[in-house]
Amino acid sequence: MSNPGLTFLGATGTVTGSRFLVEAAGTVVLVDAGLYQGSRELRRRNWDGFPVNPAVIDRVVLTHAHLDHCGYLPKLVRDGFRGRIVCTPETAQLAEVVLRDSAHLQEEDAAYANETGYSKHRPALPLYDTTDVIKALPLFDPVDYEQPVSCTPRITARLLPAGHILGSATVHLDVDGAQLHMSGDLGRPFHPLLRPPADPPAAGALVVESTYGDRTHPEPDDTVLADAVRRTIGRGGSVLIPAFAVDRTELVLLRLRALREEGTIPDVPVYVDSPMALRTLDIYRRATRRPGSGMRPGANPALFDPGDLHMVQDASGSARINAPARPCVIVSASGMASGGRVVHHLRHQLPDPRNTVILTGFQADGTRGQQLRDGARTLKMHGGYVPVRAEVVLDSTFSVHADADELVGWISRADSPPDVVYVVHGEAEPSAHLARRIARELDVCAVVPRLGERVLLR
Repeated sequence: MSNPGLTFLGATGTVTGSRFLVEAAGTVVLVDAGLYQGSRELRRRNWDGFPVNPAVIDRVVLTHAHLDHCGYLPKLVRDGFRGRIVCTPETAQLAEVVLRDSAHLQEEDAAYANETGYSKHRPALPLYDTTDVIKALPLFDPVDYEQPVSCTPRITARLLPAGHILGSATVHLDVDGAQLHMSGDLGRPFHPLLRPPADPPAAGALVVESTYGDRTHPEPDDTVLADAVRRTIGRGGSVLIPAFAVDRTELVLLRLRALREEGTIPDVPVYVDSPMALRTLDIYRRATRRPGSGMRPGANPALFDPGDLHMVQDASGSARINAPARPCVIVSASGMASGGRVVHHLRHQLPDPRNTVILTGFQADGTRGQQLRDGARTLKMHGGYVPVRAEVVLDSTFSVHADADELVGWISRADSPPDVVYVVHGEAEPSAHLARRIARELDVCAVVPRLGERVLLR
């Protein structure tokens, strides 16, 4: 094990569970510590013993604050990790919001399992709790983009803008002289708030995501959202937009503001009903004032105010807009309608044909969002069934993942071609499709690694 090596401990054959172990001369760095999400089979992996004793990991380097990249950190801390966590300042702030919410949900799930007895474990326990999150937070070591960080005497890291969400980074590692570059989740060149992804430096090995490795995104089209809002308000209904708290809520507000300024949607109240989204929104607003945050020039806090903006803080305020007194727009989490306050809004608003639900992103199999996208006429929630009479609209223009063309283009702009590209963070077919395309178009060896596979870095 003396040669520098890279081991794929997650995000192989699936999109989630980002975990990559880098070793050199007895020193160990983990790039990302993400949770598996999705099917029960995948989620069970979070409970498996970590392949390496967390106490021997010298550093964790985080690409960004999405749960499938940072959500395993408190478990590592619970099991003995005491090193530092390297990331950008904005990733550190967002990760605190994400991890506290994750622990809270897991505590709730465990309590519910114990009350109902549906778990085979006695008692049912969360994967980690708020105490573990609190222990993890002092370990964060924020660094700005482009600043070299000595993770160990043999491994140096440098974070570059990834353009995916606020604070997101690609990671360049010098591993005892071998150069390794990792994309994390790569953003698009035209994110309305963030600078585009930096071109990859020269590296012998490049690790690239493949969430959309077999498809391209549609051209941006503001008319989908504008027409849906105008149509709904015109018939006296309200618009409900399930949106992820991190980045998606901010982009929806940005788009609504632009449409209102253009005069293409009417002036109606806009409610943001998600405590997590409101905390995230504060972080985005502060980032517009911090040089070096990765925001585009001209970004400012006013961009997130579409006009008649109402920030709903408590449950009673949320309940009041279940049946709004007049037409409005409600932006609420979660983005796939799998939980949170948006479920209550759906239960009240789906039966009314005047209303519209606008889905703004990827809808995983088995979620209420997927069922709505696929034309379900009834939806089960809170122990009963609700008729779907409201209009359902899919707006596919909000994605902040690079598509296949953009991924290949990013690799092609490397300072020099890599010797090998490892394709991760995708389901089997998108990953295989992207690997074939990289080999064909760039004449570079491209491989889809297996879970647990270790390769040497030269």
